Amino acid sequence: MKNIILVFLFLSFYETGTAQTYIPTLKNNTELHYVCKLHGQTRTLQLTAETADHKLTFKLETRGVKSSIVMLPEAVKNGNALSFNQGEYAPVLNLKPTETFFMISQSAYQDLVKNNSFVYNNTTYVLDKNEDKDSVSIDGKFVDALHVIAQIDETEMWIVKNPEFPLICKIIKNPLGINFTLVKVVDTIN
Repeated sequence: MKNIILVFLFLSFYETGTAQTYIPTLKNNTELHYVCKLHGQTRTLQLTAETADHKLTFKLETRGVKSSIVMLPEAVKNGNALSFNQGEYAPVLNLKPTETFFMISQSAYQDLVKNNSFVYNNTTYVLDKNEDKDSVSIDGKFVDALHVIAQIDETEMWIVKNPEFPLICKIIKNPLGINFTLVKVVDTIN
């Protein structure tokens, strides 16, 4: 009887622990709320996903700036460069076929899962196999993410374990002075 109670307690704690991880998904009108550190300043940024015509668009809003950042299907699938555009240059910005925004490409994600590394912006990022230090949490749930470290500088990224839309949920130590953390995800139903 004592063993049965111990097993029951273990399973209860295990279920509680596994239920606390979270994998954000991306649907039409999903709102992603980030806190950004830009060259010493802190600002909030909201991205609203829009999927149409086989393109992924993030409608960006931050401090009076509104812009639509458009990623082409080939970038979502095979991109190899991250755009750090802040939306102030045009109301609609069509990224290059190699550029993604706030996410890595599906092929880069597959490289990370298969080879424990990927190359983006001519920088190799390697999976940190240590326990998730400084992991990201949203509403008390830890985001199920892969932590990578750049091999050329000290940049660290946490990438959501989502092969379809591998969102970057956190960047720190970016030499460009642009660091951000995902703090809230809202799925709006239309």
